[in-house]
Amino acid sequence: MSSQQRSAVGSADHYGTLGISSAASSAEIKAAYRRLVKQHHPDAGGDPERILAINAAWEILGDAEQRRDYDISQLHVSEHLENRGVRNARASAAARAAQGRAAAADEALMHWLQQVYAPIDRLLGQVITPFPTQLRSLSADPYDDELMEAFCSYLEKSRQRLKKVNGLYQALPTPESAKGFGLSLYHCLSEVEDALTELERYTMGYVDGYLRDGREMMREAKQRRGRLHQERRRLEIL
Repeated sequence: MSSQQRSAVGSADHYGTLGISSAASSAEIKAAYRRLVKQHHPDAGGDPERILAINAAWEILGDAEQRRDYDISQLHVSEHLENRGVRNARASAAARAAQGRAAAADEALMHWLQQVYAPIDRLLGQVITPFPTQLRSLSADPYDDELMEAFCSYLEKSRQRLKKVNGLYQALPTPESAKGFGLSLYHCLSEVEDALTELERYTMGYVDGYLRDGREMMREAKQRRGRLHQERRRLEIL
C-alpha cells in the first residue's frame, strides 16, 4: 500500500473494519477480508474509501508480526485513554469536593454572623449608643446622688450585657474566612470592657483621669464598631 493510503487509514480500528473481534483467528480474519472485498469492491459498485480501509486492515492483521505490533499499540492507546479518564474523574471529584467545602464554609460564615455577631452587635449598641447621653446627664452635677445613681445603673446594665456578649463570642468558633473580623470584634469588646472599668473607678473616687480614659475608650469602641459594620457588608458578598 502507498504512503498516501497508509495515511488515509493510519489509526483506524482494523478489527472493527473487518467486523471481527480482536481474538479472531487467522482463518477468521482471512474469511472476513474475502467477504468484504467481494461486497465492497469498486468493480461491484463499492466505495473506494471503504475498500482502502479493508485492504489496510488486511495488510496489518493478515501478517502475524504486524498484527502483534498493532495489538500492542492499541493496548497502549487503550491504557492511555483509561488513565486519562481516571485523571479526569479525579479532577472532577476534586472540583466537586472543593465546591462542597466552599459552600460549607459560606454556610458556616453566615451562621456565625447571624447567631454570634448580630446579637453581639445589638448588645454593644445598647452599651455604646446611650453613653454620650448618660455622660451629659451626669456632667450636669456629678455630685448629685440621683444622677450618679442613674449613671451607675447604666454601668451595671452595661456589665450584664457585656457578660452576655462574652458568652455569645465563645459559643461558636470564628470561621476561618472571618478570623480578622473576629479579632477586630474581640478588640471592640475589650475596649468596651476597659471603658466600663475606668468609668466605674470614676464613680468611686471622682478622679477625672478615670472619666477621661473611659470616655476615650468608649469613643474608640464606637469607631471600631462602625468599621465592623462596613466589614460585615463586605463579608456578605464574598
